[in-house]
Amino acid sequence: MEYSILIHKAEEGGFWSEVPALPGCISQGETVEETIANAKEAIELMISCFREENREIPAEEEFTVHRVCVNTGAG
Repeated sequence: MEYSILIHKAEEGGFWSEVPALPGCISQGETVEETIANAKEAIELMISCFREENREIPAEEEFTVHRVCVNTGAG
């Protein structure tokens, strides 16, 4: 099973990630690579909890990512 993760720069340094298909599944790390490894571990732990609770494991829905430019009215 594959899941997409979003990686953000953390204000205090390092990075943090979230998994759109698994709300509440977040992780962090000092580097992008560490953040990815920690996200994988968090996903596996969450799936393990779903199994223990006999809950359906969410599958990722197909999606695309786009960037849009908006006028903020500043400057």
